[in-house]
Amino acid sequence: MIVDIIGISGAAIILLAFVMNQLHKWKDTDLSYDVSNAFGSLLLIVYSYYLNSIPFIILNAVWFAVSAKDVFIKITS
Repeated sequence: MIVDIIGISGAAIILLAFVMNQLHKWKDTDLSYDVSNAFGSLLLIVYSYYLNSIPFIILNAVWFAVSAKDVFIKITS
């Protein structure tokens, strides 16, 4: 049950970032956009680990790395 909540939460957070970007509320250069993508993908990494889904782990690990890099750059500049 908790694993499903983690997966649903991760997907919802990433979808929130996508929808806000499509509605022009958040730019892809906004910190909130990158934090949402990083946190959502981190939750999906945990979820995919419990599902033992290697392709999904790889996909979300790359998504997390790119988003986390952008967050780091924005908060240190």
